[in-house]
Amino acid sequence: MGGSEAPEAGSEQTAVHDAAPFTFEEFFAAENEPLYRRMCFVTGNAQEAEEIMQDAFLSLWERWDHVSVLDDPTGYLYRTAMNVFRKRYRRAMLSIRRAIAAAPPADPFEGIDEQQDLLAAVAGLTTRQRAALVLLDVVDMTSEEAGRALGVTPGTVRGLATRARAAIRDSLEETP
Repeated sequence: MGGSEAPEAGSEQTAVHDAAPFTFEEFFAAENEPLYRRMCFVTGNAQEAEEIMQDAFLSLWERWDHVSVLDDPTGYLYRTAMNVFRKRYRRAMLSIRRAIAAAPPADPFEGIDEQQDLLAAVAGLTTRQRAALVLLDVVDMTSEEAGRALGVTPGTVRGLATRARAAIRDSLEETP
């Protein structure tokens, strides 16, 4: 019973066909939704479940002449899908291990000097410059919103922030 032969009406193949889909297309139509739902449950991710399902069906399609005559092609499909899942999981874990091993250990004191220099530069700003800089760059307000909060025009807020950035840049360039 191959995938290229069509069952004749009333033949013995029709009875076998009712028990298990005869063509790959019929098998896919019957099994794609249940496999997808189960892979969603296994992976917890719809996109990953879809990719696993597609890889599993592709693998079956490539071997359909052999798979279609198995007693349980559905079981073979699920075994294939789980093998695809395990292979993807192993690859992901290997990539993570490589990334962790490749990254040098973080120096807990790295950046402290730069942070101290930045804090000193910000401390040297006027109160209005600091406020304008924080509202625009940290809080992410527009110059109009920051102007209303500070009681000044939007142009004044932009000017204060520009002078604050220049003062910080100058201060950091002077620091060895």
